[in-house]
Amino acid sequence: MPEKVVPGPVTDDVCIREAVCIHTRKIMDSCRDKDCIEDLRVYLTRASQEVLEHAQCVKAGSAQLLHAYINVEPVGFNRGFYTVDVRYYYRITADAFVGAVRPVELCGLAVFDKRAILFGSEGSAKTFSSDVCSAENACCVDAGLPTAVLEAVDPIVLNLKLVELCQCPPCPCEVADVPVGVCAAFGGDLVLTPQSRQLLVSLGQFSILRLERDTQLLMPAYDYCMPDKECSCSSEDDPCEIFRQVRFPVDEFFPPNSSCPCPDSYRDFRPGCR
Repeated sequence: MPEKVVPGPVTDDVCIREAVCIHTRKIMDSCRDKDCIEDLRVYLTRASQEVLEHAQCVKAGSAQLLHAYINVEPVGFNRGFYTVDVRYYYRITADAFVGAVRPVELCGLAVFDKRAILFGSEGSAKTFSSDVCSAENACCVDAGLPTAVLEAVDPIVLNLKLVELCQCPPCPCEVADVPVGVCAAFGGDLVLTPQSRQLLVSLGQFSILRLERDTQLLMPAYDYCMPDKECSCSSEDDPCEIFRQVRFPVDEFFPPNSSCPCPDSYRDFRPGCR
């Protein structure tokens, strides 16, 4: 009797039960990037802009990726390839020092545009789904474009500086049409017009961009995936009994039992840490 197959590495002695046809997205092309984005203007909220006008200096805070708008268009001179335009929306925070009082937190929006060209193959089939489709709803039609997927982490703040308007690099246009959900993350109106004093931020952004297409693949199936673990920690459990099952945090009370002062992630860079 063969052992029950569970998710994880599969041994050679496990028999495949059947071949199944699944519908999924196949990755046609992908790329990774490490963008160094210099001197992005930070569009502050109205309250933060008033503080900035009297600030003596500023200190960098944090950056959060709020949203990324993605648009896919075919490349006319190269069939099967597509341009992927991505617009990143960031929430930038900083500390402004005014006089001798405690620093005041500033908050604003930064926007970065990026373009990549990836292979997405060709397709002209129109796809309709009963999940969302209706006679009046034309958005359920797939016109043959691949789907662009972006994976990105919050950026690293590399630099932040306060500049006067005359020192700012030329900007052909101001940001417009900011999504409503992005504006709601700031809790106040954003100042999108030129100001006498502005913040410029430099960011480091890591990202993976890929093009996918719906396809049908023939895959080996071993069995149905049925969870073995029972649900626990219901609201009726005794909280003291749950607490008794928690391991005592020994490492929180004593220093690590190691002669190496550096964490594991740095041992490859320290000759004395092995």
